[in-house]
Amino acid sequence: MAQHINIPSHLQTLEDESIYIIREVAAQFQKPVLLFSGGKDSITMARLAQKAFYPAKIPFPFLHIDTGHNFPETIEFRDQLVAELGVELIVRYVQDSIDQKKVQEETGKHASRNALQTVTLLDAIEEFGFDACMGGARRDEEKSRAKERIFSVRDDFGQWDAKKQRPELFNIFNGKIHFGENVRAFPISNWTEEDVWTYINQEGIGLPTIYFAHNRKLVKRDGAFLAWSEYLNIVDTDEIVETIVRFRTVGDMTCTAAFVSEASAIEDIMYENKSSKSSERGARIDDKRSEAALEQRKKGGYF
Repeated sequence: MAQHINIPSHLQTLEDESIYIIREVAAQFQKPVLLFSGGKDSITMARLAQKAFYPAKIPFPFLHIDTGHNFPETIEFRDQLVAELGVELIVRYVQDSIDQKKVQEETGKHASRNALQTVTLLDAIEEFGFDACMGGARRDEEKSRAKERIFSVRDDFGQWDAKKQRPELFNIFNGKIHFGENVRAFPISNWTEEDVWTYINQEGIGLPTIYFAHNRKLVKRDGAFLAWSEYLNIVDTDEIVETIVRFRTVGDMTCTAAFVSEASAIEDIMYENKSSKSSERGARIDDKRSEAALEQRKKGGYF
């Protein structure tokens, strides 16, 4: 199945732009942080940050908002990578927000902690005084993310207003904010999914094993395959199966669907992605709750 992959000529331009943005964040803000989930986009961000300041160490910490429902392979890879990079990893837990009664655990068939992360994130921003949070969101992922500027200003409640985005002509980024506000910065905003995979392949970047084909116990629900876990609320219509799958995107185990696949190499994954009739975030069950599910979460302070 492996296909020959030609590295696009624009990939170096994208890398240069992303490194420039990361350096701008470090220069313009007092306490930046890199939001790190252990997924391919945040791993790519980590490599870009490493290049941006080499041979010095990355001058800001990584922050992971841990829902407690993550894939264990992702957490294992997260810890391994931050140890290799020698960066500070800050972890804040959604379970703590639940215990403090700041958020309420969802119930029912489609229960997920994905939306609950917002409160934990905003609390972490306030706790540490972060004024800029870098994330791996890309404009090609979802229509609400296509509205984002690279420097996305959030108010003192962490809220996002698409109508109050600043112009960014000629890659001039305005990082001036009022007291209490913060910025979400997206250095790979102009990348596509194919760009990310090509870059990972070119750079020889390691990934969690769930991105590659593996045999897994699954729950078949409404035509989608979810990883079996103790966090899923099993209902009578669910079917327990076992087959070879991979994950195209990584979120919580409760809301990230798998693809039946035998792709065990990046070239095979890229070929499959190109041939797929589904979008990358088509596997995120939480995005399907409504037509504007992700945008509504973003307005409330979500990543």
